[in-house]
Amino acid sequence: MSKASVLALSLAAAAAAVLSAAAWAQGGAAQPPVRVRGVIAHVDATSLTVKDRSGEVVTMVRPPDMRVVEVLPVTLDAIKPNSFVGAGSLPQPDGTQRAVEVLVFPEAMRGTGEGFRPWDYMPNGTMTNATVSALAAAPASVPGGRKLVLRYKDGEKTVIVPRGTPIVTFKPAQDDQQALVVQGAKVVVTAQLKDGKPTASSMLVGRHGFTPPM
Repeated sequence: MSKASVLALSLAAAAAAVLSAAAWAQGGAAQPPVRVRGVIAHVDATSLTVKDRSGEVVTMVRPPDMRVVEVLPVTLDAIKPNSFVGAGSLPQPDGTQRAVEVLVFPEAMRGTGEGFRPWDYMPNGTMTNATVSALAAAPASVPGGRKLVLRYKDGEKTVIVPRGTPIVTFKPAQDDQQALVVQGAKVVVTAQLKDGKPTASSMLVGRHGFTPPM
């Protein structure tokens, strides 16, 4: 079964489960979103087609209110004490998390998605959105890296960030969507089923071929 079919079925199944609840009929609930990671194959004012990283092609409705956020690379030095970050990681045998990407949130987005949860980017992936409460050099086994203690409201995690790990930040694309949302751009699109159709609700996008690492 193609990725497009899987997406449609996943969205439809999620919607069906929610539609069975009276709360949905009253507008009080929504189905879980699905993320599509890939390259824009076609885009116009009302639709968006993405070639998923698996090679399948997924077409979605592009609503006028689709939120677009640019993903920009920054340096490891952008991570500072008290930064609010999102660390996509893999769990290690010693109980730490080894980062595969770190997002440094703009101050206006502090608190977004705070906590620790599974991450669908890769098998066994985790995501920790939290405040950097301690920052030090990584263990000798990870030369050039950083050791972060990330504290959130229900606990904390220790995250090792090896040298070369992608570090990024966000920039809302308020007046720049025409230049960013173009054929060939690399994106992460969040979609939900609306009126029976897969519909994009938000997009993370890189400029000039940059790949959002999340």
